[in-house]
Amino acid sequence: MPVNHVPFTPAEVAAVRAQLPTVFRDPPVLTGKADRSEVLPSTGGVPGQWITATDRVPTPEDGVTIYVHGGGFSISNPPLELVMAQRLSEATGRPAFAVDYRLAPAHPFPAAIDDVVAVYRSLCDQGVPAERILLVGESAGGTLVLSILLVLAAAGDALPGGVISVSPVTDFVGDSPSIKANEGRDVINPAMLGPIATQYLAGARPDVAPQSPIYGELGGLSPILLAVGADELLLDDSRRFAAAAEAAGTPVTLDIYQGLPHVFHAAVLVPAADQLTVATTYLRRVADWISALPARGRI
Repeated sequence: MPVNHVPFTPAEVAAVRAQLPTVFRDPPVLTGKADRSEVLPSTGGVPGQWITATDRVPTPEDGVTIYVHGGGFSISNPPLELVMAQRLSEATGRPAFAVDYRLAPAHPFPAAIDDVVAVYRSLCDQGVPAERILLVGESAGGTLVLSILLVLAAAGDALPGGVISVSPVTDFVGDSPSIKANEGRDVINPAMLGPIATQYLAGARPDVAPQSPIYGELGGLSPILLAVGADELLLDDSRRFAAAAEAAGTPVTLDIYQGLPHVFHAAVLVPAADQLTVATTYLRRVADWISALPARGRI
């Protein structure tokens, strides 16, 4: 399994940590390059936001990036999510759809999974090739895209071309060693994890899939890129899932971003993000990973 330790200088790490609170407090705005045309496929009645940041009018054969936002399964920030979708459209070379999935506590597990699965199946039904669809999510969204992949595989659906999961929870049992080891280094603390899990699961077991993806049947899945900060409480959730997926025969790449906290990749949202090394590195690594997928017989 490729494990890439992505290095940054102390100054670069400090710049990202300083910027992250600003991003969530004051979401950026779209650039003029973004196109929000409504001539894209419908999404099975599930709401969300389309964004296209490619150089030409897309066709179904170009594929779609389905973006699943974070927020502890209970929070949505549409302006921020739209800019993230724009950045992902740029990096993946296809339109991005930011799914406005139902949120806990009003709609706990499996409502969010059901919503994104409905979007995926609707796109496939309209002629978007499954192998040209990418599932991308961070934090809660990173958990959801892995759960969704397991649901699709179990149902016998054609699988997406690839899955990118940033900073996911993969085991709601919550006993990964890094939860204690990285306490005080991350921007979240261990006391936050239990209430998030309780609210999302609403009585569902924490030690089974698809809600905890690590307990699923991990063989024969789409290629997976996991990205996580080395200072995250959830570092070992990614490490453990990557090892289990590789053991099951699924192609998986693990990128560990040195010195960085939970959802470090939100640096791509700050104004003039191209001035932040972490932002450009993350987007380049996403683009490079996608470009290598044809060699694996996928996209």
